[in-house]
Amino acid sequence: MSNLWARDKKKFEEYAYILDFLPRGYLRESRPHFMGKPIAQAVGEDFFMLLELVPKSNVSLSPGERVFIGKGFREKIDRIIRRLSFEELTAFAKDELPRVIEKIVREHENKFLQFLNNAPPLTTKMHSLELLPRIGKKTMWVIIKEREKAPFVSYEDFEKRTGVNNIVGIIIERILTELKGDERYYLFTVPPLPKEKAIGP
Repeated sequence: MSNLWARDKKKFEEYAYILDFLPRGYLRESRPHFMGKPIAQAVGEDFFMLLELVPKSNVSLSPGERVFIGKGFREKIDRIIRRLSFEELTAFAKDELPRVIEKIVREHENKFLQFLNNAPPLTTKMHSLELLPRIGKKTMWVIIKEREKAPFVSYEDFEKRTGVNNIVGIIIERILTELKGDERYYLFTVPPLPKEKAIGP
């Protein structure tokens, strides 16, 4: 497996969006220490890590809420327990996930434009742009030729010059595919790691 962020030294998420808040914990908790205690499921803002969080005492969280989980003082989050797999998300969290991802993709337009402007070949026969849904070789070459003329400056600019419709939806679909795992390449997310330990202080 390889991913777009392999050279990035950053290891942790700074902010996350709440997907589901369980004030009484999971209904079926196999870890006695967490039984009946508040738990939140969230997705990281930078690498889309799916995370299990413990909120601070007497804190209530709302789906879609952005919370600080990085190093330093955390107003609402006590600690990060672990990374989650897509399958471990609650039904509510799975339903909320596409909406939160869309919010992130729209608010971080420059980050994803950087990918569209600089995405490299993966092999002599495969380009990373082809990993995007509905982007075949013909469209890939249109994108490459257009970005050689001038970098794309917005999603709207990209769509007008390439003829690709709803690039935001395409990126969201790719992110969701990566979060479900079993991909050879990861463009926007950190590859899933089995049975990870807690990743935050």
